Amino acid sequence: MLTPLLDSLAGLDDFALYFALSLALLVLFVAVYIQVTPHRELALIRAGNTAAAVSLSGAILGFVLPLASAVIHSVALWDLALWGLIALVAQILVFWAVRLLLPGISRDIQDGKIGEALFLGAIAVATGILNAACMTY
Repeated sequence: MLTPLLDSLAGLDDFALYFALSLALLVLFVAVYIQVTPHRELALIRAGNTAAAVSLSGAILGFVLPLASAVIHSVALWDLALWGLIALVAQILVFWAVRLLLPGISRDIQDGKIGEALFLGAIAVATGILNAACMTY
């Protein structure tokens, strides 16, 4: 009875390493993203700005989707870190591309305009889905 349980827990050390690295990459992504965007998401969210919450949530989901794919398909921690960084760069590029298309998007998010925030978040999630799919090679 104890053997199946111990067999099940045999991968706990790998789980812990991959989970810790994934969380570190997520924290790194959020730190980089909030520095790259001209609007201050966390301060806006604390002030009750739903638009900031929507756009940042979309960016986080857009990053985590390919990160999860990287966890599934990586062969080692360095592989996960590499593909996690690629996902991070992809999301930053998406923000800049949307900002080129809608130059006033940061101001609109600061002003609480949900439409623009939802568009940015949706583009980030869509990019994350495509990014994750491309990582399945």
